Amino acid sequence: MAPTNRSNDGLLARVNFPLYTVEMITNRHCLVAGGGGSSKTGVANGFEIYEIYHNGRRFVAEEVIRHETGANVVMNCAVTSDERRSYVIAGQESHCQMYLVNLKVVDEEEIAKSKPTTEEILKRRKSSTKSSGVEAIRSKPVDANANTKHIKFDIQPGDSVQTDFTAVDPLQRVVRISPNGKLMATGGTDGVVRVWKFPRMTKLIEFKKHKKEVDDLDFSPDSKKLVSIAKDGLGVVWDIENEKEWKHLSWNPPEGTKYLFKRCRFGIFEGKVGKSRLFTIANPFGKVGKQRGYLQAWDPDTGELTNSVSVDESLASLAVRDDGRFVAIGTMFSGSVSMYIAFSLQKVLHIPNAHSMFVTGLQFIPMHGDGPPISSSSEAAVVSISVDNKVCIHSLQYRHTIPAWVAIVCIIVTVFLSFVFCSYIGI
Repeated sequence: MAPTNRSNDGLLARVNFPLYTVEMITNRHCLVAGGGGSSKTGVANGFEIYEIYHNGRRFVAEEVIRHETGANVVMNCAVTSDERRSYVIAGQESHCQMYLVNLKVVDEEEIAKSKPTTEEILKRRKSSTKSSGVEAIRSKPVDANANTKHIKFDIQPGDSVQTDFTAVDPLQRVVRISPNGKLMATGGTDGVVRVWKFPRMTKLIEFKKHKKEVDDLDFSPDSKKLVSIAKDGLGVVWDIENEKEWKHLSWNPPEGTKYLFKRCRFGIFEGKVGKSRLFTIANPFGKVGKQRGYLQAWDPDTGELTNSVSVDESLASLAVRDDGRFVAIGTMFSGSVSMYIAFSLQKVLHIPNAHSMFVTGLQFIPMHGDGPPISSSSEAAVVSISVDNKVCIHSLQYRHTIPAWVAIVCIIVTVFLSFVFCSYIGI
């Protein structure tokens, strides 16, 4: 099946600061974060939370809350929840800053009372040219299964811990929270993978295999394994329980070209209890321009490459849906977004030039999680962000396929009717 290039979606919101990270807080609440850094450019630092709906024709988003982080740009973050509250864990320079997010269910009448007037909105937008506020798409969304209840967020800063100790310009590059919510992993420019107890953020383990800065991390679905990739070209699966290296990812690049892993994500293996898959994207090292990148699938238990597909340019971002069915990638130069079936790595959606610059983050609308899912005619939908300040969404419409048993019955009926017709005419 050829991938579709058609999308009924597109821009969800536009902010006037660069975006570097995106996470889903609930099934319909999306957090995006970034900023202009510590320099006095007038560009704010912080994050935005949007509520996403489907109005029967397309996805739309409504701004829920904005939280500014002062002089500290948010370069990476992770989100998790427990029975009491949600946590946003933000990478800010060499430190990991925790934000406590309390969720409250409120009625539309209460939201209307707390919303600013038109005059206040105009004043905010006027001042945003100086303070770099956020301009959201505020068309009132209507969801097919929406009710009068909405979620309101209260955000308060919590603890902060230093996670990178490079002598010059230390920087945390990635943070991840384990699916069971008990562990946090960080990596940065010093090349050390650190595992922390969460939410106390006390250090438990240090893995010092990498010789260069860590680019990405991810926990396995059972929270027992951790994968790390770095600019030294290594991809390592760690056994957390035994505090040792489990497997080393190795493959034979085409034509002897050196490749570096860029992103890594675990995914659930459909139909196999306790089985997971590992996905990575890899780019050629030291080459400039539109070079061929790879989307790869691995068996994390053996460290063997099980499948891969090439892409006609370098890749920048990667996401796997929570049920393990779909994988999405974003490109480095054209700002394009593509979606693949996880099992076969068959491309089913391609949106060229979704962004004007490289795609910094992707996140699927989840199938499971906190709150009711979004009702739509889409089989899958992924949110994308970029340093072009745009938050976009791209959906895959349900593919019209025939179940195998129906196809078999049709074949049998066709053969039978052909036999009857031939007998009737005497052949």
